[in-house]
Amino acid sequence: MGKGRVEAFTDGVVAIIITIMVLELKVPEGEDFSALVPQLPIFLCYVLSFINVGIYWNNLHNMFHTVQRVDGGVLWANLYLLFWLSLMPVTTAFMGENHFATVPVAVYGFDLAMCATGYAILVLALHRLHGQGTAFAKAIGTDRKGRISLAVYIAAVALAFLNRWIGVGLYVVVALVWLIPDTRFSRVLEK
Repeated sequence: MGKGRVEAFTDGVVAIIITIMVLELKVPEGEDFSALVPQLPIFLCYVLSFINVGIYWNNLHNMFHTVQRVDGGVLWANLYLLFWLSLMPVTTAFMGENHFATVPVAVYGFDLAMCATGYAILVLALHRLHGQGTAFAKAIGTDRKGRISLAVYIAAVALAFLNRWIGVGLYVVVALVWLIPDTRFSRVLEK
C-alpha cells in the first residue's frame, strides 16, 4: 500500500501533540518580569519537548521519503511510536509543574526511551519490508545514533534517581545531538 496516508496521519498527530503541549502554558499572573519566574520550569520543559517532537517529525518525514510503500507491520510500528509521542504533553506537564522533581524527570525520560524504542521498531519494520539494497537501508545504515540515544535515555532514567539534573542534562544532550540535521536520507536521495 502507498505511504501517503501514514505520512498525513503522522503529520496530523504530531500537530495535535504540539498544540496540546502549548495549551499547557498558562498566562502569567502579573505584569512584570517576576510573574514569569513561576512559569520558567514549565516553559523550559515545553521547549525541550517541542524540540524532541520536532526531531521525530523531521526524521519521520525524511525516512518516509526514502521508502516506496508501507504494510500492516509498518502501520502498527508507526502507531506504537505515535502512542508514546502522544504522551509527551502529559510527561512534559508532569515534569514542568513539579519543577523537575526526581520522579517526573524519570517518567519523562521513560517516555523518551519508549519513543526511541518505537522509532527503532519502525526502522526495523521498514527495513524488513524494503530489504537490504534499498535507499532506505543505505540511508539508515546501522542507526548508531538512534541506538546510542536509546541507551543514553535508559541511563538517564536510572541516573535521575541519583541526581535529577543528570537525567535532565542527558535529555538535553540527546536533543542537541539530533538538532544537527541528519543528512543520511538527503545524501541517499541526492544520488
